[in-house]
Amino acid sequence: QVQLVESGGGLVQAGGSLRLSCAASGSRFTINSMDWYRQAPGKQRELVAHITSGGSTNYKDSVKGRFTISRDNAKNTVYLQMNSLKPEDTAVYYCHVVYFVLGNYWGQGTQVTVSS
Repeated sequence: QVQLVESGGGLVQAGGSLRLSCAASGSRFTINSMDWYRQAPGKQRELVAHITSGGSTNYKDSVKGRFTISRDNAKNTVYLQMNSLKPEDTAVYYCHVVYFVLGNYWGQGTQVTVSS
């Protein structure tokens, strides 16, 4: 059974940095794309960053130049480096993994809080 374990969230002051990690386990099948979403209180979940199996990336406009998504295929892990954090980045961040065969899975979410 596929499990996604997230880590790296926390409380940081505006302008600070955090690095989120999400490790997938429980399957030998190959992962296709990996994403980070976020959901702020009272708002819909939104896509923050996306990375394909080939390493191509795209980002939500408001995080371009500040956030970097990367992956380690040997470890089935996706990362989100978040720099120059702003209070509006405060949300629960979720990783989302799509396998070529198994379908898609969600992490449990990790809280990121940016104080002004």
